[in-house]
Amino acid sequence: MAENITQTTITQAPEYLKTGIEKYLQLATDQAAQPLDTSQFAPSVVGLGKLQQQAQQQAATQAGLGTLQFDDKTGAVSGIKEGTAGVAGFQPFLDTAKTSLEGISPMIEAAGQRIGPDAYKPFESPYQSAVRDATLASFKDQADMRRQQLIDQQTMAGGLDNTRAGVQLAEYNRKSDMDRALLEAQLNQAGFTQANQLAAQAFGQQGQLAGLQSGLANQQLGFATTQPQLAAGAIGMAQGLGSQDLAYRQAVQDATAQQNQMAAFEPINRLARFGQGLTGVGGGLGQVQTMTGPAAPQQSPLAGALQAGIGAFSLGKLFG
Repeated sequence: MAENITQTTITQAPEYLKTGIEKYLQLATDQAAQPLDTSQFAPSVVGLGKLQQQAQQQAATQAGLGTLQFDDKTGAVSGIKEGTAGVAGFQPFLDTAKTSLEGISPMIEAAGQRIGPDAYKPFESPYQSAVRDATLASFKDQADMRRQQLIDQQTMAGGLDNTRAGVQLAEYNRKSDMDRALLEAQLNQAGFTQANQLAAQAFGQQGQLAGLQSGLANQQLGFATTQPQLAAGAIGMAQGLGSQDLAYRQAVQDATAQQNQMAAFEPINRLARFGQGLTGVGGGLGQVQTMTGPAAPQQSPLAGALQAGIGAFSLGKLFG
């Protein structure tokens, strides 16, 4: 059975270094007994600042989500305040555009009433019949006056027989009736023309109003398209400022952690330099080397004979 052999070599440090070595060992022991507070320099991330929270709130308001709630420690979004949901920033412009578009239909319907054979009737003057009646009455009075003058002239002439006088009077009545009919037709045509022109004018005005209303709706739709772009620009600026603030605060925190780490490891580094100084002065100081392992095996006669090459005997001759 193999035996374990332990060989120990001890190199003693010089006598003049023993005091320093003892001091070093004591300081190292004391240092090892003191745990480091790694929380002072452990890696960590700063929380979101007010600028980033404001940018997130602007984005939430633009989307109609409501008022965001933020965690007190990390600054991250922790929820949305109940009952604060609103409408998207562009929605009021869409609603206004919709109302404007809905207002076009009544205008188109009103314009449709200004066409057709009876479109002029609502624009006839309420005084047209009175003017016509008064004009025709005046014409009748003048016609009657001229008829009487004709009769008086026939009576004064005395030479006209009844037949001839009747013919003159009948001709006058015929021409007077024709003049009256022509005057009445002219009055009616003038009223119709004026009413028809007013109807056409009203049709054009209704069409213009519908066009203006449509243009207004298009402008409001344009506002609805532009508003998100402007809001996105403002939110992007706020996010940029927030990112700069976050990077700065993170850099300050990292620098503080490095400073705390240097302060925490300063005693350890100082002790290490002390130990390195002792090693340099003592040329390696004292060393203790210990080697432990199984004992070297003893060679059997057969193995020795084989390795030495005894004679030229075979195994059979060796044992024969």
